[in-house]
Amino acid sequence: MKVFVIGAGISGSLVARELSKYDCEVHVLEKAPDIGWGVTKANSAIVHGGYDDPPQSVRAKFAAKGNRLYDELSKELDFDFERVGSLVVAFKEEDINYLKELKERGKKNGVDDLEILEKSELKKVEPNISDEAIAALYCKSAGITEPWEVAIAAIENAVENGAILHLEEEVLDIQTKNQKVSKVITNKGEYEADVVINAAGLFADEIAKMAGVGDFEIFPRKGEYILLDKKLKGLVNTVVFPTPTKKSKGILVVPTVDGGILLGPNAKDLPKSMKYDLGTTPEGLQEVYEKSKRLIPKVELSYTVKTFAGLRPETKEKDFIISATKVWGFVNVAGIRSPGLTAAPSFAKYVVEDILQDQLKINLSKKKDFNPYRKRITNIRDVSLKEWEELVKKDPKYGRTVCFCNNVSEAEIVEAIRRGARTLDGVKFRTRASFGRCQGGFCSLKIVEIISRELNIPMEEVKLNSKNSWIMDGKVRA
Repeated sequence: MKVFVIGAGISGSLVARELSKYDCEVHVLEKAPDIGWGVTKANSAIVHGGYDDPPQSVRAKFAAKGNRLYDELSKELDFDFERVGSLVVAFKEEDINYLKELKERGKKNGVDDLEILEKSELKKVEPNISDEAIAALYCKSAGITEPWEVAIAAIENAVENGAILHLEEEVLDIQTKNQKVSKVITNKGEYEADVVINAAGLFADEIAKMAGVGDFEIFPRKGEYILLDKKLKGLVNTVVFPTPTKKSKGILVVPTVDGGILLGPNAKDLPKSMKYDLGTTPEGLQEVYEKSKRLIPKVELSYTVKTFAGLRPETKEKDFIISATKVWGFVNVAGIRSPGLTAAPSFAKYVVEDILQDQLKINLSKKKDFNPYRKRITNIRDVSLKEWEELVKKDPKYGRTVCFCNNVSEAEIVEAIRRGARTLDGVKFRTRASFGRCQGGFCSLKIVEIISRELNIPMEEVKLNSKNSWIMDGKVRA
């Protein structure tokens, strides 16, 4: 049985890991040079409680279940996950009625840790909340993580268990025969295929059309963000939401797992032709700042580390599309907008256990030697002085700090390259080197030198991320 997963974002990576538990040949096709560089790379990094989604929706079916799987998943795959809780803040009396609706909706969705806090209780949870806030819906089970690290960890574990990762390999066509999946054709070759899992993010509609089942469209919804310095750690203790609108959950103030503060996103619907538009705008960032400041008045732009934008795959139905199709063996995992990160562990199991085995009647045998565990790259900031000394004795590169903002050693960068990093961003998302206050201003050149040395390529061939993202063009003088 040959199964091809298209897309190595949060959806595809977790589906691939579930498949790697079984005796089948698993291939992951990703057109980007690395894992999790699409929708997964730029979102709010929140594991939602699951109370917001309409009870009859596909989103509601998987969100709360996915949330409950994160404790075990984070232990197995060794990524950061913290249950910090979330607040939906009311500023008007009519907002409180909506909080009550959310609470009831949450109960229907299986979320049983919801309570409405009055102003005095709210201030105890979030001392820096606006004085204008009058109440909030509190969900203790909500959490934060790093989506790209979840995807990287899942792929590493899947590969350890036999999956084959194909980077920079774009799907050009999917051939069918007698209404069954037959072949996957890419820019690098042709593959016989029995099953195709379409987890292609913003481009899942285009992949579906290749198989003759393109009865949905995906539109990009842009969200702009502002990341604030770790000096503001403790500004908020929880994920702070405004009362949501029909369009989005609103602009949030979010603590990040590495101590920063994230503001955003706004929501701007774009035409289908703008699936690559990741530019920020003065108007969008101003909106993010003003609405964040309404929630937390102590928010200040002078602490800005970076701004960025992400795109979410939206459908007219505003729901996930997770189902088999009329072409046997072709399965859509599409339209994975918020709360996709939350729901992914749950719907990954559903795809493999329910769709492939129960619905399509594919006989998959579980491996006896499946290893569920993956260890992260050891970081010197997370170890004691004595442990650091032992690491340096074993490998002196642990004693050479490259990124001073985030305390990343040369040994960690070398390990990231060993695990597949080929670019500055590849190193960044595996180690947090250049993720700090200077955004690579002081460490980028050294990282380029290390990549060049370890891969035995000229420095001018090292890229930021894609093949056209040149950093340098050669020597100024001999």
